[in-house]
Amino acid sequence: MTIIAKTTLDFCKKLAKNNNRDWFKKNDLVYREALDNVKGFQQDLLSELQKIDEIDKHKMYRIYRDVRFSKDKTPYNPDFRMSFSREGAHRRGGYYLRIAPGETYIACGFWGPEPKDLKLIRNHIAQDDKPLRKIIMRKKFIDLFGELQGDQVKSAPKGFSKDHPAIDLLRFKQLYVSRKIDDKLVLSDGFKKEVIKTYKGVRPFFDYMTEILTHDLNGVPLYG
Repeated sequence: MTIIAKTTLDFCKKLAKNNNRDWFKKNDLVYREALDNVKGFQQDLLSELQKIDEIDKHKMYRIYRDVRFSKDKTPYNPDFRMSFSREGAHRRGGYYLRIAPGETYIACGFWGPEPKDLKLIRNHIAQDDKPLRKIIMRKKFIDLFGELQGDQVKSAPKGFSKDHPAIDLLRFKQLYVSRKIDDKLVLSDGFKKEVIKTYKGVRPFFDYMTEILTHDLNGVPLYG
């Protein structure tokens, strides 16, 4: 079992203070060791996640930043990030993990839903918002995540009235949850267990989203 090493967090902290190519080149070996450590954790996490869900793809994000369209020209991301996508049209959503000193968090949901999917989600919510409200108001959900998150339109999405009783949910352009984890837990042998516990906690939300994204408003399946 891979445990996140203190040297991995230390590398991220030093990189944040020395975010330049000269420093990174001099510390390439330290970076490689930290990357191997996180990759080992990712594989362990994937093995556990596959026991509770079907995973299509998994990804470790590059440490190199794309600065072409950014005012921030620092070349590196001072963290390690990974994601796991659920498999097929019958399963929707994804899992995410960012590891950084004092800023580690777990996230799950829909960061950039396709326009047609977002429209279908809104149509289902507009027709009946009770199933989603029941999920996000459960004590277990609130204890883990607090509340549903994501960017929202300011007034009302096209085709919906700003006076709709479910307008607070219809405004969402993204639908996800997140949970911050302190460094002490990140560095412990219980970190992987806590991540999996969090991923399990989002399943009622994922199951609901899968149901509405694979059926039309009359309950007819959209996929064979």
